[in-house]
Amino acid sequence: MSSAYLLVSHGSRDPRPEIAMQQLAKLVAEKLHIPEKLVGTGYLEVVSEPLHEQIRNFSQNAEAVGCHRLKIIPLFLLPGVHVMTDIPSEVAQAQQAVCQDILIELQPYLGSHGGLQAFLQKQIASIKAEAWILLSHGSRRPGSLQPVEIMAVNIGAVTAYWSVAPSLESQIEELVRAGYKEIAILPYFLFSGGITDAIAQAVEALKLQFPGVSLYLAAPLGESGELADLIGDLIYR
Repeated sequence: MSSAYLLVSHGSRDPRPEIAMQQLAKLVAEKLHIPEKLVGTGYLEVVSEPLHEQIRNFSQNAEAVGCHRLKIIPLFLLPGVHVMTDIPSEVAQAQQAVCQDILIELQPYLGSHGGLQAFLQKQIASIKAEAWILLSHGSRRPGSLQPVEIMAVNIGAVTAYWSVAPSLESQIEELVRAGYKEIAILPYFLFSGGITDAIAQAVEALKLQFPGVSLYLAAPLGESGELADLIGDLIYR
């Protein structure tokens, strides 16, 4: 049975994440050795159509070229409300709308892939620092922060969150009190955008607050062949 694939992210008013998503979709198509039109992108928020309509439209286009299965891959790093509630609901609505014309399958979310740890460890190995902070967006859903906490322990970092405690500032203060002078911050975000810009501004302010400390801000995960490989693994789970 031929398949098509829809990469789903949060959505943003900033154009950069959408550009990155389009590039990532092309890379995934290359990895899977399929036409680019069989790997699409969808967005949960900040778009004119709800996700279930985007899924329905893409599934109809896929069916028109002979695909009878559509796999949805949530490009989210935490098992928050979007992953655990919102996206499954949208997928169920889309499946109801297309009846049995095409089978829509929801794949595991990106953050569940164990290969992300190796991805982050490569970044750590390339930067000289005495201490690391793994900075995630965060979520108030009970249990959703556990994967980040486990990953931080495994890579030798402490965690900080943009939307919940502990904050980046409080964790830097703790590390400075412990005597660290070189601290690297690893943003656990997919792409550059409004939040990563705000993080960069916050880091610049923290450099002024702690003039005797070297703070280094790494890049987010980004659209790369390695990330496309991880997505390919999720597709075949």
